[in-house]
Amino acid sequence: MAEQKLRITWVKSAIGYGQDQKATVRALGLRRLNQTVIHDDSPSIQGMLFKIKHLVTVEPVTD
Repeated sequence: MAEQKLRITWVKSAIGYGQDQKATVRALGLRRLNQTVIHDDSPSIQGMLFKIKHLVTVEPVTD
């Protein structure tokens, strides 16, 4: 069975939030507001998403 993938969209600006949260957004590959990236679901990605859950939306990718 294929590994689960997640579609992550940056929906809220990181201005006014800590440098660690801004760095997490960048580490996910998000450069612009409303940009979407796809990542494999893994514990490290889940931890990053937990840290910035107020800035992004996450949905599973259905093929």
